[in-house]
Amino acid sequence: MKAYQPICEVLSNGTRLVYLKVPSQVAHLGFFFAAGSRHEAPNQIGLAHFLEHCLFKGTHKRKALHILSRIDAVGGELNAYTAKEEMCLYASFSKEHTKRAIDLLSDISIHSTFPQKEIEKEKEVILDEINSYLDSPSDKIFDDYDAKLFKGHPLGQNILGTKESVSGFTQQDLQDYVKQYFTADNLVVSFVGNMSLPRLKASLESALMDMPKTAMRPAPQPFNSTAPFNEIVKEANYQAHAVLGGLAPSYHQDERIAMSLLINILGGPALNSRLNLSVRERYGYAYSIEANYHTFADTGYWQIYFGSESKNINKTLTLIDKELDKLRDKPLSSSQLTQAKRQFKGHLALGMDVNSGLMQGLGKSMLAFGQIDTIAEMHQAIDKITAEEIQGLAKQYLRKEAMSSLIFDVENLDKEAE
Repeated sequence: MKAYQPICEVLSNGTRLVYLKVPSQVAHLGFFFAAGSRHEAPNQIGLAHFLEHCLFKGTHKRKALHILSRIDAVGGELNAYTAKEEMCLYASFSKEHTKRAIDLLSDISIHSTFPQKEIEKEKEVILDEINSYLDSPSDKIFDDYDAKLFKGHPLGQNILGTKESVSGFTQQDLQDYVKQYFTADNLVVSFVGNMSLPRLKASLESALMDMPKTAMRPAPQPFNSTAPFNEIVKEANYQAHAVLGGLAPSYHQDERIAMSLLINILGGPALNSRLNLSVRERYGYAYSIEANYHTFADTGYWQIYFGSESKNINKTLTLIDKELDKLRDKPLSSSQLTQAKRQFKGHLALGMDVNSGLMQGLGKSMLAFGQIDTIAEMHQAIDKITAEEIQGLAKQYLRKEAMSSLIFDVENLDKEAE
């Protein structure tokens, strides 16, 4: 891809804007708020996600059907998501409908009314979503692992909430959360498309005129640490699932990029990752095995996931231990490090080659860091990583005594059937 250079500016109301002009017929717009699940109080578990749903249910000038049809009627797509540290409302559309998208996302961010009838209806939708998630062990294991890794901390809360918490939410709860977090100083707008910057800014300035500039917000609860755990839970499934890993650098730490490279070598998306070659290709113990690295403002964590037959769980864990031992005990050779860096740069390029994903990446980066790193800057940071640095991170964060594991094993279904 071309080395496009995003422009970062601040609107008159304090909203941060990330702008990238691309010669495309399709444009992408996202509103990013620092209002994820870790910002919830103990009596608000699941409220951010519930709000994400209810924002589409009516404003002072639009009913739910009009909101849902506004972008879709011109062939575009409207969507949203809630994560641990952010909520995002976003749309993709033909470039001539950019002002339409700006007006809609601004309207639901500022003027949502949360009709009581729609609130009750959406509770049923989310309760069904929770049931669906509980019925999917390959999804549930990640949230259960987070709950144990961040025990007693908001980062461990399930984004969906619980049946009890969701059932108890009120219109006032939604209004209070919007008042706290949907303010200009807590908003990043990300745009990737073919509209001039002056026109885009003028449209945003007008559409966001009524958004409160700031509000009193409690600071997110800092995370310290929790004790490692190793648990096996019986689940009525035909396949066993396992997640193991541990804490890692936050996205503000300089080690973040080197840690990303380390995890990419271990079990990234490439078919030649160490775990894929060992566990799947050489022994066929698992259809899917992967390693990931997640970062937050004050901490991070890495993890390995695999699903396999119950009889292969311990065999797979033994192979994983061997790969971790290699990374801890022996530094990468010069050729291995060069190849790993080349591959990592390629993965970054692929991730930025889809404009919708690029818009989201730019928005999240601005929300987290307050700045955007160019491709050249990222490549320079990767080039500086040494084999000794990779080995040092492996020794520090991939230590056996610092690792935690959660296994969903298979119940004896034959005995149960009797």
